[in-house]
Amino acid sequence: MSLTTSAPESPRRRLMDAPPHWTTVLASVVLIAIVLMALFAPVIANFEPTSLNAMKRLKPADATYWMGTDSYGRDLFSRVVYGARVSLMVGAGVALGSIVIGLPLGLLAGWFRGLDAVLMRMMDGLMAIPGILLAIAIVALTNAGLTTVVIAIMLPEIPQVVRLVRSRVLATRSETFVDAAVLLGTAPLRLIWRHLLPSTLAPLIVQGTYIYAAAILTEAALSFLGVGIGTETPSWGNIMAEGRLYFAMNPWLVFWPAIVLSLCILSINLLGDALRDRLDPKMKGRSA
Repeated sequence: MSLTTSAPESPRRRLMDAPPHWTTVLASVVLIAIVLMALFAPVIANFEPTSLNAMKRLKPADATYWMGTDSYGRDLFSRVVYGARVSLMVGAGVALGSIVIGLPLGLLAGWFRGLDAVLMRMMDGLMAIPGILLAIAIVALTNAGLTTVVIAIMLPEIPQVVRLVRSRVLATRSETFVDAAVLLGTAPLRLIWRHLLPSTLAPLIVQGTYIYAAAILTEAALSFLGVGIGTETPSWGNIMAEGRLYFAMNPWLVFWPAIVLSLCILSINLLGDALRDRLDPKMKGRSA
């Protein structure tokens, strides 16, 4: 009598099963446009984002200044374009960093029961602190540079990754093929690498998109509050913070960076929903 088990469908195969929904296509186009805008900012921008011109301050939009100028005479369009670089780099750094740190911790916590209690109590303690408050405290106590902001936003996201990976490992370790690998004498680390790690990749990819969007929004909030990226580096958050003082005179100083920020976060979240629907077999047939 032989026991055969069918291998789970790979994430790549599930992604190719059905054509994308129109909202996914639209979100992809918008996100690609923002990424290209950030990559080719020196070519797209009309002026240097930090170039001051007191004679052109608070100038309305025209053929030269497509979005007008701010209170220092800086071209708003150029600052919004360059601000995309900061937001995308922060989002990528937080998402990659939290996954790189949280993935091995979640794998170890899910498989080694002795480490599970210690690691999860540490994660519970970290999750007990509101993420935005922890980020403000870290940035306020150190230099508000790009690296510091990434670390401050990343720390509250690590427990979410750890708990997600741990739950997937606990669910997968009861499968027949894992029991067979244990009976064959497979070393624990090799078993984790060959059998448990693949089961975590699909939900981890989806979680990474949500972390990416949340990190961009948190960075904008920190910069808006004055504890994020310094004003010498344009970011969507500090552009809105400076523009709010002149909101009654020129509301577009706040609207333009807010619109681009909203489109970026919405596109990432829509792509995350699409990935969840594709990579989770239970969601098949439920997407609109």
